[in-house]
Amino acid sequence: MLRNIISRRKPKLRRLQRRCIQSESTVFAVPPPTPTPNFPGEPLKPSIKGSIPGAKSQELMKRLDQYQETRTQHFFVDYEKSMGSYIVDVDGNVMLDLFCQIASLPIGYNNPALIEAYDSKEWKTALINRPAIGVAPPSNWPDLLENSFMSVAPKGLNQVWTAMCGSCANEIAYKAAFMHHQYKKRGSADFSPEELSSCLNNSEPGSPDISILSFRGGFHGRLFGSLSTTRSKSIHKLDIPAFDWPVADFPKSKYPLHEHEAENRAEEDRCLDNVRNILQNNSNVAAMIIEPIQAEGGDNHANPYFFKNLQQIAKEFDVTFIVDEVQTGVGATGKFWAHEHWNLESPPDIVTFAKKMQAAGFYHNIEFRPQQGYRNFNTWMGDPIRALQLQTTLQVIKDLDLVENVKITGKYLHDGLNQLQDSHNVLSNIRILGTFGAFDLPTPQVRDTLQTKLRNNGVQMAPCGDRSLRLRPMLTFTPDHALQFLQILDTTLHEL
Repeated sequence: MLRNIISRRKPKLRRLQRRCIQSESTVFAVPPPTPTPNFPGEPLKPSIKGSIPGAKSQELMKRLDQYQETRTQHFFVDYEKSMGSYIVDVDGNVMLDLFCQIASLPIGYNNPALIEAYDSKEWKTALINRPAIGVAPPSNWPDLLENSFMSVAPKGLNQVWTAMCGSCANEIAYKAAFMHHQYKKRGSADFSPEELSSCLNNSEPGSPDISILSFRGGFHGRLFGSLSTTRSKSIHKLDIPAFDWPVADFPKSKYPLHEHEAENRAEEDRCLDNVRNILQNNSNVAAMIIEPIQAEGGDNHANPYFFKNLQQIAKEFDVTFIVDEVQTGVGATGKFWAHEHWNLESPPDIVTFAKKMQAAGFYHNIEFRPQQGYRNFNTWMGDPIRALQLQTTLQVIKDLDLVENVKITGKYLHDGLNQLQDSHNVLSNIRILGTFGAFDLPTPQVRDTLQTKLRNNGVQMAPCGDRSLRLRPMLTFTPDHALQFLQILDTTLHEL
């Protein structure tokens, strides 16, 4: 039934695009078939009426600037008119969205399955009555956990802690790792009077000198603990006190990975030795955290070899191994969890999530549940309406075979970008896993110019790292959408 809801749509898009395979100077392959049907009511293509941001967006920015920061905003959105993979601004400009609310939208704007679910009594009750889950959970909360979060739990992990955002998911995961670390030292003994009193003065032994190891280029959030492990951009960290925690090198890979195996293996071994040296000289490291792809830091990739050996080092030094899947999770890499590409012999100790999950938190096993209540705790501890949204989203992903669509679309997108790299010398370092990808431009200025021109030609993208543009489409992004993007990118590159 759900597939029938999604596939009710005019068939013009596929026919139109297949008559337009050739763009400015590049002939792209015919888009391959995909099991995912067309999105109902979606625009046929981008439509730009004027420069972006337009007059209405600029007026709204002027009003909003009286009360809130506006310098980061691209434009104001008409969310009622946005549909599928297309975002519509208040000036009527229709753009193909490859940024998707900072990589957080999985199944398209105004997905009919979510609209239908919204009409249910269960959804309305959850919207009107927000509970403090830690003390008064709703009667359907166990069912919701089983049908949403736990139905896609990483293999080998059977516990979930629900949070509010990616930053707090990581922050609370750190607390769980710290408490587990200290429990292993203390055993079943009660807290000492000295521990109980000293922690209120932020001093030892109650506030121990222990740390989280992170990696250069990583991004894990903007709260105090998560910001201390963020190592991507200075602007995120300036003026904020930080914990004096260790940082290791992340591999500076050459792309494509498979064409530079020897150089990349040497670089990965160097970084693994760096981690080992840090742990040998820092006995206070309780955990390490790493992203499968360093997203905000520039879409930095490494081979499964690196991650598998990193986990082994963590086990050797009895350090909690945390995988930050806030941006890479939920199918974008062609597997539901990006760390599945590593083929680990045992699961990570903790996997954090947010964004496309429509909710946030972390998976773990029972040993990371604190021995006492109220230690990892807050008022909301998640939100049932987001669990309901995730439940419907996961059903759409399953019914429409969206992870398979990502694999098919990702290969077509990768091949097309490689063609453009061959014909435009400003493009370099194409790297994509599924549809989660990026490419480099010669300088930050050229990157920023291309981003602006793409937006005014009908494609919404965003930067990462020093000189990269990232691709973060929805799971409903098909090869037909990819062809549209490739054609617009080809045209726009000729305008540079």
